[in-house]
Amino acid sequence: MSSDPIAPVLRELLVRQLEAWLPAALKRSRRATLALAYADGDARGADDALRAVAAQADRLRGSRLAVVVLAAGAADLPARLGPIEAALPADVAVHVVPGGPDRLPVALKAAGAAGAPLLSVVDLGVPTAGAAGTADPTPPAGLDPAVLAAAAGGRPSELLLWGGGPARGALTAAGFPLVAEAELVAGEGGTGTAITLGTGWDRSLEAFKDALWAVDAGLRYGDPADPEHLLDVSRDPDPGPLRRELLAELARSGPRTVSELRRHTLTATVYRSADAVRALTGLVDDGEVVRERESGRLAGDEFISLAG
Repeated sequence: MSSDPIAPVLRELLVRQLEAWLPAALKRSRRATLALAYADGDARGADDALRAVAAQADRLRGSRLAVVVLAAGAADLPARLGPIEAALPADVAVHVVPGGPDRLPVALKAAGAAGAPLLSVVDLGVPTAGAAGTADPTPPAGLDPAVLAAAAGGRPSELLLWGGGPARGALTAAGFPLVAEAELVAGEGGTGTAITLGTGWDRSLEAFKDALWAVDAGLRYGDPADPEHLLDVSRDPDPGPLRRELLAELARSGPRTVSELRRHTLTATVYRSADAVRALTGLVDDGEVVRERESGRLAGDEFISLAG
């Protein structure tokens, strides 16, 4: 697994998502749960996650954080995590549980995760199969529906899932109101790894998208709205595919507000909501769409429609 060029990127995305989730979770509740479940591999993300928790120790005062780690193929995990765990505040309890993601429902129940913020990270350890963006509610390969139900049991819940294929429909059916996904591809003709986030927090989804475009590892992304083309990772991504998708959305749905098109961009494409404003501005300048007002910055409540 150490030679996998995507593995370190997934760990980086995990850390960034945790850094965004933990402060927000502890503002809502005095207790929260982080669950990390790995089907196989060395589960190196668990080491990185615990270090990220340790870096936010000052935020944990007066709160309780349970960290549940399941790893089917990492016998050395307890020994690896021990030194990191020893440096954690007393308010953080780490539970290393034998088994893979299928044990998540039992582990979360034992940790008392219900009724409080929950972030679950599930690595299915299987290749991507199928096209991103599908609304099929069938869980991807390797994911038990009971695991999805358990991951949706927090108040609120967030799930970061990778491997196994498209999961948008399954996460939506499980009760996650906001879902975004992408396919990470390394090299020419490389095998893709699906990554999906289900959440109820707009800011968390924004943080996920920001993290996707901040990594620097020579990766490309498959966009669920444009699966035929791969996008190079860049802080200023190519707006062409997004412009085409916004035009298609306006053709499908008729006039939409800027806020609605930003939300569509955030959930239906790999782009950030801020990218939608730049794309819409370009479409207005090129005369392909018409805005409701004659001038000024695009406002959230302003309607956009196709030209002609």
